Amino acid sequence: MTQNRLSIADPIRTNDIMRKYKLRAKKSLGQNFLTNEKVLDDIVDASGLKSDEIAIEIGPGIGALTEKLAQVAEKVFAFEIDDNLIPVLADTLQYYDNIEVINQDILKVDLDKFVEEKGLQGKTIKVVANLPYYITTPIMLNLINSDYPFQSLVLMMQKEVAERITANPGHREYGSLSIAVQTQMNARIDRIVGSKSFIPRPKVDSAVAVLDRLPKDQIDIEDPVFFNKLIRSSFMQKRKSLMNNLLNWLGRTDENREKIKNVFEKCDIAENARGEQVSIEQFKKMAIEFSKK
Repeated sequence: MTQNRLSIADPIRTNDIMRKYKLRAKKSLGQNFLTNEKVLDDIVDASGLKSDEIAIEIGPGIGALTEKLAQVAEKVFAFEIDDNLIPVLADTLQYYDNIEVINQDILKVDLDKFVEEKGLQGKTIKVVANLPYYITTPIMLNLINSDYPFQSLVLMMQKEVAERITANPGHREYGSLSIAVQTQMNARIDRIVGSKSFIPRPKVDSAVAVLDRLPKDQIDIEDPVFFNKLIRSSFMQKRKSLMNNLLNWLGRTDENREKIKNVFEKCDIAENARGEQVSIEQFKKMAIEFSKK
């Protein structure tokens, strides 16, 4: 039944849908509709979705990726904030009985409660989404830090953000966001996606990032609140040395300077080091040492 129709992602059908509903991508919601089927297939492949697994999609747009996910997953829950797209999705996805479109802002959803209400406990749930550029980071961190431990996130995002979350120490993009993600997830870039794959074309390239949950024994931060404060403070002013940033946080006293020097020595960190030169393991050790003082 589905084989006789053009897929939603086909540029001809995408344009037909947009004309039919007089749609224009909303800049305020960061809407860019993906019209490259190869990219969509690659995203689904990167997710490793199986027929007994659940997909959560954020920002389905007119349903191009949703359709692909529904052909693989047991069930797809698609969260769409734009009221105008709800009737469009009801039309474009009408041939699939394993899709539920939810007209809600994902940032306002209690994900743990959602999983319970939908009876999804014990199910493998994967998030697969083409995220709006302007709100990528809040959504990604909300998913990573939610009470429900999603096994993996496959997220299309601005290439620059993907480079930041996957950056290693010493790389110019390495910073607090890299650490916030990598302390909980194994992050990698699956592929780069050029702007011509979208309608309308964004001004920058995108990337598909794959984030897999680390084993529990590798997520060994004793005091996450203090650790996050330490990380944010360490990168507050990237051009300043780590010493200067920490003094700005703790207070510029001789006592604090000596305390920081002692911690650096125990963590094998040079006194003039910058935050981007310090590994995640060293930051973890720093947090432990500071808590002893």
